[in-house]
Amino acid sequence: MMSKYKCVIFDCDGVLVDSEPIAGQVLVEMANEYGANIDLNYALKNFKGTSMQQCYEQVAELATQRLPDDFMPNFRERSFESFKKNIQPVEGVTELLKNLHIPFCVASSGPENKIRLNLELTGLLPFFENAIFSCFALNKWKPDPAVFLWAAETMGFDPKDCVVIEDSMSGVNAAKNGGFDVFGFTAHDYNNELEGNATLTFNNMSEVLSLLR
Repeated sequence: MMSKYKCVIFDCDGVLVDSEPIAGQVLVEMANEYGANIDLNYALKNFKGTSMQQCYEQVAELATQRLPDDFMPNFRERSFESFKKNIQPVEGVTELLKNLHIPFCVASSGPENKIRLNLELTGLLPFFENAIFSCFALNKWKPDPAVFLWAAETMGFDPKDCVVIEDSMSGVNAAKNGGFDVFGFTAHDYNNELEGNATLTFNNMSEVLSLLR
């Protein structure tokens, strides 16, 4: 199979692993302990694709009580516990990775230990062993394209030869800002905003191989 692209850069949360509803639920429960009064639907619509710091700031505004200093580390701990019990790979992604015959990597806003944990729990880590790129290593967050540029350079490709697979607007914008084509995965596009912004959109991982041709 000849591909138009030489390398695929995957986002992690919501693209490889179905982590967002799990993390969202933990964040909702913690936010509501401080009077935020939100539900999972709110979290998925408003927190998806944003950095942890931005989530924290939003929660702090919604809360009726001051958030404790350990709110973020506490959230990480509680969400990790929940991932261990509940996380699954995104439907069809394991099959896709087995059949993808060009280089690929993962570039995520999450800290590397979270990316590794979730890939390990879903059986995907062997696919990405030396190809994990975290915004935390650069201290630059999507929509800044830094993490994608770093990933492409390390993998040995120009942005124009890579395609990014993303499921959030901040990720789509980061890819475009770096000069990448970007495929928008719309299975959980709660605000219907990817269509028209991404290079193209798709709804099922089984479509990706034909889109790469």
